[in-house]
Amino acid sequence: MSAFHTEEMTLNMGPQHPSTHGVLRFVIKADGEVMREAIPDVGYLHRSIEKIAEKVGYHGFMPYTDRVDYVCAMFTNQGWAMACEKLAHIEVPRRGEYCRVIAAEFNRIASHLLTVGLMGMDIGAMTPFLHALREREMINDLIEELCGARLTFNYMRIGGVAWDLPPGWRDKALAYLDHLEPILDEFNALFSYNKICIQRLANVAVISADEAINYNLVGPNLRASGVNWDVRKDLPYSVYPEFDFEVPLGRGEWGTVGDAMDRYMMRIREMVQSARILRQALTQIPDGPVLGKVVRNFKPAANECQVRVESARGDQGWYVVSDGTGFPHRVHVRTGSFAAMGMIQKLSKGLMIADLVVLIASLDVIAPEIDR
Repeated sequence: MSAFHTEEMTLNMGPQHPSTHGVLRFVIKADGEVMREAIPDVGYLHRSIEKIAEKVGYHGFMPYTDRVDYVCAMFTNQGWAMACEKLAHIEVPRRGEYCRVIAAEFNRIASHLLTVGLMGMDIGAMTPFLHALREREMINDLIEELCGARLTFNYMRIGGVAWDLPPGWRDKALAYLDHLEPILDEFNALFSYNKICIQRLANVAVISADEAINYNLVGPNLRASGVNWDVRKDLPYSVYPEFDFEVPLGRGEWGTVGDAMDRYMMRIREMVQSARILRQALTQIPDGPVLGKVVRNFKPAANECQVRVESARGDQGWYVVSDGTGFPHRVHVRTGSFAAMGMIQKLSKGLMIADLVVLIASLDVIAPEIDR
C-alpha cells in the first residue's frame, strides 16, 4: 500500500476578503487547514501621501493627515501639528492642548470599539459588533458636534485646534462617559468573557516580550506582551502629565501573556483608562484661547524634527525636514500597523487558516497606515 502524501496549497486571502480589514492581500501556503505561512502582499492602497505634503504646504497638508489612519484621525492631525510647532517653536494655548486631548481620547475609544466589535464579527458573532458600533456612533455624534465631521476630522491646526468646545458640549460628553462605563461591563459579559471567544483567542499567536521589541511592535500590541511603554507616560507630550491614569499590560489570564486574547483585552482596558483621562480633562479644562498666533504664510527655518504621539495603534512618529520655504522638504510617518504586518508571516506558521482571521484582527492593522 502506497504511503499517504499531502500537497501544499497556495491560497489567496484578499484584497477584497472581508477579514483583511482593508485592501490587503495574504498569500497563504497551507497543508489542509494548517498554514505553513501567510505572506502579506501590500501596496494596493498606496497614495504617495507623504509626497503630497511636499506639494500642498504645511497648512494644506492637515486634511490629508486624516487619511493616514481614517479610523483614528485625531492622532494623525495632532502628530502633524506637533511637528510643525516644533519646527517653528510655536506654543499651543493650554485650553487648546486640553481640547486636543479630549478629542483624541474620544477618538481612541471610538477606534477600540470598532476593533473589539470587528473581532466578534470575524469569529462569527454579529451581535457584539452591533453593540460596539452603537456606542461608536454616539461618540461620532459628539465629535461631529465638536468639529463637523465623523471620520476625517481636520480638527487640529498648527498652534491649537480649529474650534472650542460648543456650549453645553462638556455636559453631554460627561453624560456619555456615565453611560459608557457600564456598557463596557455589559460588553465583557456578552462577548469578552464568553467561552467561545476565550477558546478562539486564548493561546493563539503568542508574541513574547522579546519578539515584540525585536519586531518593533508598538501600542496595545506591545503592551499585551508585557512591555510597559506608552508615549503618553514615557515621552510625555501635550498635557498628559497632568492626568492620573494607568497603562494596562497583558496578563495571560486565559492563556499565555502576549496571545490574541491579551491583545483584544488591551483595547477594552484602554477604553476604561481613556474614559478616566476624559473625566479629568473635561473637569479641569482651563479658560482661554484654543489657537495660538500662527502666520498664514508659514515658513519655518531650515531644520528637521521628529515627534511621537500615542495613537490608538501605538507609537506614531512624524519626521519632517524644512528647507525654509512654505513647503516641507521631506515628510515621513512611522505607523504601528506597518510594524505589526511584519510579524504576520512568522506568527502564521502552524496556525489554522481560521486563526489567521483572529491574528489579523488582534493586531488591529489598518490598510492606509500600511501603504500610505
